[in-house]
Amino acid sequence: MRHRVAGRKLGRDSEHRLAMQRNLVASLFEHERVSTTLEKAKEVRRFAERLITLAKKGDLAARRRAISLLGNNRDIIAYEEGAPVMKGTIVGKLFSEIAPRYLDRAGGYTRIVKLAMNRLGDNGQVVLLQLVGEEEGGKEQTKKSSNKRARRATAFAESVEKVKSGTAKAVEKDETAAAVAEKEVKKGQAAEAGEEQTESGDSAQQEENKE
Repeated sequence: MRHRVAGRKLGRDSEHRLAMQRNLVASLFEHERVSTTLEKAKEVRRFAERLITLAKKGDLAARRRAISLLGNNRDIIAYEEGAPVMKGTIVGKLFSEIAPRYLDRAGGYTRIVKLAMNRLGDNGQVVLLQLVGEEEGGKEQTKKSSNKRARRATAFAESVEKVKSGTAKAVEKDETAAAVAEKEVKKGQAAEAGEEQTESGDSAQQEENKE
């Protein structure tokens, strides 16, 4: 008899079952949602909410305890332009991003949404296990993306205005230089004309003196 025996075996031994729970919880904290079967989701939910409650303490002992329960502190890797980039760790995200959302909530950090599909092979019920408030995070992410696009558009407009102003200043400078050069040429021509008049007047006077 299974009196006072909590938990499901899930067709695995204890080590395999613990490894599966750790992997699913790490994926849940990384992506904030995970698709699995109903029975696994119910087991993983208990483990995940226990870790979130522990992370709400926020001290060093709680952080070490969380690493011990997860087995390791898995890295979060994202791919940017085809290259892997490290974005942090599972425990770091748990303590800095996930736990602060639920400081005013006494429990119920996750929800199970049944999907209209069954798994091929054993026809198991497939569900979506996600963190409560994950859709609000998506809205915030969309708002951040729109703000980023607006900043980019503003920066592009400012750069265009700078180019236009720089071109206008360059044209104005060229026009000013051309006007100054033209004035210098006119001054030179006037000086040459004055010298020619002076020379012609001197030559005329010399001829008069000879006569």
